[in-house]
Amino acid sequence: MANDVKNDLTSRTEPTIHKDRPLARVQALPWLIVIVLVAAVAWLGWRAFLYKEEGDPVGSAMLAFQKQNSLNVFSSRFEVVAESTNAQGVLGIDILKSRQAAIIPAMVEYRLDLSQMDRDRFAWNDASDTLDVTLPPLRISRPNLDEAAAKTYTQGSFVTGGAAQAMAKNNSQQAERKAAEFAKNPEVLRLARQAAKEAVRQNLAIPLQVAGYGDVKVNVHFDGEKTPSD
Repeated sequence: MANDVKNDLTSRTEPTIHKDRPLARVQALPWLIVIVLVAAVAWLGWRAFLYKEEGDPVGSAMLAFQKQNSLNVFSSRFEVVAESTNAQGVLGIDILKSRQAAIIPAMVEYRLDLSQMDRDRFAWNDASDTLDVTLPPLRISRPNLDEAAAKTYTQGSFVTGGAAQAMAKNNSQQAERKAAEFAKNPEVLRLARQAAKEAVRQNLAIPLQVAGYGDVKVNVHFDGEKTPSD
């Protein structure tokens, strides 16, 4: 029985041991959370402002033109002067002579045929973030004559309706030919080409920036022209 009492006293006086978590581990937990948050913020910032996704800038440029068959880049408005004469007579003798001059407003449009813009017309320089674009020749529309706004001057003592109609028709034909010739004037073509280059730069630079390629430089030239790097 003495042994039973001894065992009972031993079990009562023996201290209880609590297994606490190490202090270092408890203190490190908040710092670990902070580090994870900082890393997440840094990754998000890099993704938003510095990350440049590997892709195909030429494909992105072509996609910008995909839904457009043509691009109207320039229009020229001007006036052309035409003059016609008419004579009516008997037995080869002119009896009735008349003359008609007309000042006719005209407009010509210059377009780019985007269906010709295949991959061979684009060249991407990854080292300088530069896109070189080669354009096909501009297409010039048929002159649009505003004959309703034309100013006409007719001379003659007596002008028949047939003579006036014949001269007006001849003046229209002259005006269309002269307008088509004027549309090919070197100075007008220079302005049209410059407008086309600027339009293409604007149509490509912004989509490329949105696609994640940053501040891309777009060089544009026509067939036969030298590139800036030449």
